[in-house]
Amino acid sequence: MSKAFISGCKGLVITAEEKAFFAGERPWGFILFGRNIGEPQQISDLVASLRDSIGNPEAPVLIDQEGGRVQRIRPPIVQQYPNGAAVGAVYRQDAERGLRAAWLMGRLHAFDLMRFGITVDCLPVLDVPVEGSNEVIGNRAYGFDPHSVTAIGKAMAEGLKAGGMLPVMKHMPGHGRAFVDSHHNLPVVEDPIDVLRKSDFLPFTAMKDELMAMSAHMVFNAIDPTQPATTSPKVVHEIIRGEIGFDGLLMSDDVSMNALAGNIEARARGIFAAGLDLVLHCHGIMDEMLAVAKVAPVLAGDTLRRTKAVEAGFRKPDASDEQSLREEFASLFATA
Repeated sequence: MSKAFISGCKGLVITAEEKAFFAGERPWGFILFGRNIGEPQQISDLVASLRDSIGNPEAPVLIDQEGGRVQRIRPPIVQQYPNGAAVGAVYRQDAERGLRAAWLMGRLHAFDLMRFGITVDCLPVLDVPVEGSNEVIGNRAYGFDPHSVTAIGKAMAEGLKAGGMLPVMKHMPGHGRAFVDSHHNLPVVEDPIDVLRKSDFLPFTAMKDELMAMSAHMVFNAIDPTQPATTSPKVVHEIIRGEIGFDGLLMSDDVSMNALAGNIEARARGIFAAGLDLVLHCHGIMDEMLAVAKVAPVLAGDTLRRTKAVEAGFRKPDASDEQSLREEFASLFATA
């Protein structure tokens, strides 16, 4: 039986040590980063070897393939995609064209990624930034209002699903008000909860029926001034599960990010104690992977139910013609 974590690996191939670790600890899924990307056949071979290491040919393999600066597989392997803000700009010129651009981008990501066996894209970015907030979200966001972010996010997710992939919404319950980079420091949001309800929470509430989401490493003083959302039972149960109404699979953002306090084992314990389903560990550092695996439970209860819903949620790709969609996508941005 799989355990409640998602793991990265260090390089272009899995080492004997990694293979033994994966076989013994059985993560539910895997995630790829730029350091894992060499050339097309290598990517396919790595994906296959990760799955083979746990004896599960269907194990979810995730990637952050947004476009812009967060795009792990780049030219010449796949085209460079515009960032979220550029999609938002098309939408603000013409909403119908913007939604079509978002759907097309999701569908084209699926064409690109499914070739390698990658089945989950950590997209859409549903964060609603505010003026002056840190660039950790910045131009990854689709806009500064929750309604355009929701509309574009939905279209992007539908494009991915039409291509046989599944999306992961990020970063719940909203990362747009971060004034520091959560990779390095802990953002603290001072705004009252009524403000958050009218903005940050709205895209997630509108898309609460999606199967997967990723948490935000941020403190919301109005909800829980003592813990970031990722390790806050109050945020998870009262806001994410309660008010937003999300009953899908909730994974942490990367447990290695320094917005979280303590060593990796303590962080992972805090994540599970808060009520998240899975710990995400990205960096392929074996000591940290061992620490996560040590505290990760075997899938059971609601978490098992949610992982099974994800596994059953992949659908056969539609019959779209890739070349015609690429030409249409290029034309939408050429005239933007």
